[in-house]
Amino acid sequence: MNFTQSFKLALKSLKTSKMRAFLTMLGIIIGVGAVIVILSLGNGMTNMMNSQFEKMGSNLIQVMTYGRGTGDTRDVDVEDLYELVDKYPQYLTGVTPYVSASAKVRYQTDDYDRTSVYGVSEAFFKEDTKGTMQGETLAEGRFLSYIDVDRHQNVCVIGDYLAQTAFRGDAMGKTISLSGVPYTVIGVLSKSGDSSEGSADDVIYIPYENAARMGGGSMGGVSSMFLVTCTGRDTAAAAKGIVEKRLYKTYQSSDYYMVTTSAEMMDAMNTMMNTMMIVLVAIAAISLVVGGIGIMNIMLVSVTERTREIGIRKSLGAKQKDIRGQFVIEAGTTSAVGGVLGIGFGLLLARLATMIVGSIMASSMSGGTFSAVPTAADIAISFGVSVFIGILFGYLPANKAAKLNPIDALRYD
Repeated sequence: MNFTQSFKLALKSLKTSKMRAFLTMLGIIIGVGAVIVILSLGNGMTNMMNSQFEKMGSNLIQVMTYGRGTGDTRDVDVEDLYELVDKYPQYLTGVTPYVSASAKVRYQTDDYDRTSVYGVSEAFFKEDTKGTMQGETLAEGRFLSYIDVDRHQNVCVIGDYLAQTAFRGDAMGKTISLSGVPYTVIGVLSKSGDSSEGSADDVIYIPYENAARMGGGSMGGVSSMFLVTCTGRDTAAAAKGIVEKRLYKTYQSSDYYMVTTSAEMMDAMNTMMNTMMIVLVAIAAISLVVGGIGIMNIMLVSVTERTREIGIRKSLGAKQKDIRGQFVIEAGTTSAVGGVLGIGFGLLLARLATMIVGSIMASSMSGGTFSAVPTAADIAISFGVSVFIGILFGYLPANKAAKLNPIDALRYD
């Protein structure tokens, strides 16, 4: 009996006992579906985060300082980093403090408790890209200028959420209260996410020293954060080394600061995502093993039910490899059909996840578009593993059938 005949017999067996075949394949269907949807979610989140880092650019360096130094000065401040930019223009192009302020945001009688307020300098907005260091662009107005920052003027740039919710689309020149102090809106950022409360669009930028006075962030206190831009991705490592050398001169220990490039942040995020995906896929793969055990159990039952058939075939000249091959092909066919159904089930769940998780992710990540779509390799590997599981767990029953004594088999009732 050739492969085609064995395959046709396997399909006929599945059609004869549809409910039993479906229950047998259920573990494979769930397992493959779970693997597909997990890989799809992982791809979607990885692509979304990578797009965020790409928007920021590969030339961004994040500097965090903790505690006080023991050198000539007690702490590194923004003026020290400005000096570095002036000293090494071939590596560094700009620097800005990034201060998170604890401000109570109010417009008229409405409070906006989830709005984020950050203090930055004029360097946060890059004229060459017409966007901020984090990839945000202006919809109208202008960003903070040197004079605004130097004179600590009460002006601000707001996100799309406040512009639409508080000001009904007419925010330019209006004032908004930050901890009781009126700030004039001079610019509005373009919509980058779903523009919901607490999202990346719900933000206000003010001069950094104003933000430091509000509390929450620190300039020359316990901790500070700075964003530094270098000339390009190829100079990021050298620029990082220059910044670290200057920080070490003051702090005399690397325990008091942390310098990270955007490329390093992206690599760390991808590593974390890959590790999480491996764990989740391994958990989902347990369903495939359970499905394989189900196939083995049903195949053992099938061998018992078809003992006389096996005896007749052997008495007519069928060899052990023919009997073994027939049952292995049946097990493989069962798992293959289960794999196809599992892929369809997984694609359906991935589509649902795109709608649900996408709306959640879009509200928390600036301008991100989430799409949970498996790659062709993900689908092919999932299908291949399902078939392999079926063949692996179907071999024991097939081997048992092949070794039956034809005389005993013919006597079996």
